[in-house]
Amino acid sequence: MVSRQVRKRDPIYKKLQSLRSISNSPAHSKSSIILDAVTYIQELKRKVEEMNQEIVAARAQVSTPAQNPFPMQLKVEPREEDQAGFQIKMFTEKSCSGLLVFVLEAFEELGLDVLQARVSCSNNFLLEAVATINNDDQNGDDHNKDAEVVRKAMLQAIQSWSEVSQ
Repeated sequence: MVSRQVRKRDPIYKKLQSLRSISNSPAHSKSSIILDAVTYIQELKRKVEEMNQEIVAARAQVSTPAQNPFPMQLKVEPREEDQAGFQIKMFTEKSCSGLLVFVLEAFEELGLDVLQARVSCSNNFLLEAVATINNDDQNGDDHNKDAEVVRKAMLQAIQSWSEVSQ
């Protein structure tokens, strides 16, 4: 009983409890609390990076309106290391009837299989898709390069759609 009271007064114990509280960790062991905190910090870093990319994209849209016929947010990211493929997000506040056809054709030309998708084409255009490469010879190391290829193909699809729709 005395050892438990002494332990709770220990500054390291108090710091671990603070860390546990901040990272919302349900763990009780020191190593589990620290691992949960590391995971929490990595998630925060990922969110900050994502927000920075959104800010850069928003600034690029504001600074070059002549290049885009309408403001479009486009994000292509490789999926997590243990999963091959990409997460693709496209959004514009303008309704873009027919754009989905061009995007799906671009997926087909790239050899992408859509595993999951959410699309809205009514008042605005929203596409959130998870796609994988249907080639088995792709390396996991080429995700960043492949993500850029997919992004360029999506931009080309948008360009082709805008040429046809105008």
